[in-house]
Amino acid sequence: MNSYPLPQADLERRLGYAFRDGLFLLTALTHPSYAGDHHVAHYQRLEFLGDAVLELTISRILYTRFPSWPEGRLTRTRAELVREETVSDVARTIDLGAYIRLSPGEEHSGGRSRSSILCDVMEAVLGAIYLDGGFEAAFQLISSLWESLFRKDMEIETLDSKTRLQEILQRTGRVPEYELLAEEGPAHCPSFSFRVCVNGTELGRGKSGSKQRAQQEAARDALAHLELNNGEDHAPCD
Repeated sequence: MNSYPLPQADLERRLGYAFRDGLFLLTALTHPSYAGDHHVAHYQRLEFLGDAVLELTISRILYTRFPSWPEGRLTRTRAELVREETVSDVARTIDLGAYIRLSPGEEHSGGRSRSSILCDVMEAVLGAIYLDGGFEAAFQLISSLWESLFRKDMEIETLDSKTRLQEILQRTGRVPEYELLAEEGPAHCPSFSFRVCVNGTELGRGKSGSKQRAQQEAARDALAHLELNNGEDHAPCD
């Protein structure tokens, strides 16, 4: 008997989905390190399937919600929404790390809060739901978990602020540079602060629970300042 929490009750409540075959979920939560020690199946095949389900679902949502967007913008936004940092952030909102079955070594090395593992397991859970309940069940869960990223008041185009900032600066031969200012908080709930500079001048700052999103926020801040100042830089970097 192991010390890991059984997933079929609490995690199912967090997911809003009850499995007909609980083995799908248990396998999705099993890291290869644990599987090797206990000779059971691990999540990698389900991760492969879930990755495809996630990409198709996000594609469908973007295609439906933003009928005026060209293919390039749809592609860039989808890439942002399915990248490791985004998926692991979503996993943290349901405390998915608490349910992963890990070997003692992986546990002690911080595997439970590692973004790469959280992303893999989140995708495996999506694959498990797809097999257990079909595409629409997986679609509904993804729509719910990713909903905050689609809210109109967030103006989803800001998700790709780094690309837009780079395109604007490249017109004048400039390249943005992102600098980590601070990393705070516990491993399971970190906070990162970044600033973006160009040619020694600070353009903007951002703070978030992931490095990528903090950089996106810094780029968003820079875009706002550039628009306010008609494209002129403002504060020198120290």
